[in-house]
This record gives sequence, C-alpha cells and structure tokens, in this order.
Amino acid sequence: MPLRFAPLRLPLRRRLQTAAVLQWVCTFLGLGQLCVLLFVLALRGSLWLPALLYAGWLWADRDTPNRGGRRSAWVRSWPVWNYFRDYFPISLVKTADLDPRRNYVFGCHPHGVLAAGAFANFCTEATAFGAKFPGLRPHVLTLPCWFRLPLLREYFMAGVFARALISGCPRFGGAGLVSSSRSSLRFLLSRPGGGHVAVIVLGGPPEALDARPGACTMRVLGRKGFVRIGLEHGASLVPVFSFGENELFRQGAHPPGSGLRRLQLRLQRLFGVTFPLFHARGVFQYDFGLLPFRRPIHTVGE
Repeated sequence: MPLRFAPLRLPLRRRLQTAAVLQWVCTFLGLGQLCVLLFVLALRGSLWLPALLYAGWLWADRDTPNRGGRRSAWVRSWPVWNYFRDYFPISLVKTADLDPRRNYVFGCHPHGVLAAGAFANFCTEATAFGAKFPGLRPHVLTLPCWFRLPLLREYFMAGVFARALISGCPRFGGAGLVSSSRSSLRFLLSRPGGGHVAVIVLGGPPEALDARPGACTMRVLGRKGFVRIGLEHGASLVPVFSFGENELFRQGAHPPGSGLRRLQLRLQRLFGVTFPLFHARGVFQYDFGLLPFRRPIHTVGE
C-alpha cells in the first residue's frame, strides 16, 4: 500500500500545529538522552567547570521536584500550546465547581502512550484550566527518573537559570511537573489554604503498553496508595477520563506473558520507564511515523 503524502499546500496554522506536536514528541523520546550527552561532553571538555558547578546545583536542588517544583503562568501560557491543542484537538469539560479552599487529587485515565490529554489540560493553559477552575493550581506528577537527568529536569521545571535570563517574569518556573513520589504527593496535599491539585495519571507506564485504538485497559489494582494519602490529608478525589487518548497511536498486540511484554517490563524495572512499540503518522505523510494521529480528545472530570 503506497504512502499517503500530505499536500504541499496547507494552511500555515496546520504546519504550526504539526511543529508544536513534533517538538513535544521529540522532548519525551530524545531530549533526555541529548541532555545527558551534552552534560558528559561539557564535563570532558573546556566547559568542565560550569558543568561541575551545575552538578553541585543538582545536589543542592535535588528535593525541589518533591516539594512542589517551580511552576509558572508564563510557561503554561506559551502560544505553542494552543497549536498543540488544536492539532488533535483537545478539550477540557467541566462538570462541577471545585472549592479553591480545598486540595484535590485528580485521578486520570487512560494513560495512553504519551498522555497528551493530561499534558495539554493540566501542564498548560491551552484549554483554559485556570479560567474554568479559578484558584486551583494543577501539578502533574510524573516519573522521578525524569528529574535525575541533567538539563532536562530544568527544562521540565524551567528553573532558576531561565529566570535569570527573563526580566519582569514573576515566579518563573515550570508548567507544573513534579515527581510522582509519595513525599511529593504528601507535600502538595498538606499545603495550607488549599488550591493545590495533584494530577496523577493512574495507570502509569505499564498502562501505556496496552494503549491502542478501540481498547481501554485500565490498571487500578495495586495503585490505590494515592487514595489513602488523599484521605489522610483531607483532599477530595476527582476522577478524570480522557476520551480518545488511546486513539492517537497504534501498537501491536503483545499480551501479558508474551516474550516482548516480559522484555518491556524488565526494561521498565531497569530504567524506570516503559518502551511501547508504537507508531502513527509522519510529518509529511499519514501512514507511518511517531507523530500522533489527529484524533479529538475530550477530557472530562466527574
């Protein structure tokens, strides 16, 4: 079957939407490795002193991902996220008002391959979370291993280095990404005054291995610790479901117990992340590549 190529003439907005999603995919698939390589090259080259000072900063700042991170309205409002939203498109459906004097745990399903819905709705203001839920500040909990990678952790949190370069930007920080450790969740839910939302994509990396069009396998058993922590701190639990999340990528059927699934789980235990073998479309053609399909995602909170 021949590849279906994209037309040469497309509106600029569609080009920008594709570019926004491409940089997002590349961030999760390759930016970590690139950052580690740059750090090692700096240590072995003429930039060894700045790299060594940065290593000291990593040690001094090691607890920040477990203590609320560094979030910023400026980063959350970057125009690139609007193009990201419109590519699919992604929408956030509000079904009830939430009291900003309380803290909350948003339990999200499904994870999908890359959790595009959770990212757009809770790491950015592309779907107007702040306007729909005034007084609430979402913090998306993600794997602790991301915050062990030099430079990438600063990009995820957009740390103090970026703050020094941008004048007039109050509390410059990240889009709300924090560690998914228990101490991180306890810190958020114990904040006085309320208004903090811990967003947990409950299925985690293992659920990504089951994400494929037309199927929805949710992993809940053995992942209820967040409920106990939420109850301990008097936080309200809000279930969230992203309809269409699993339609973005294709994966082969590799059921539990198969050789490939055992290998994937072994790699997850070793590196802390899963390696789903997914594909969708490309930049210039519609039949094969690592870009997600243009499928709508409707995220609903109950």
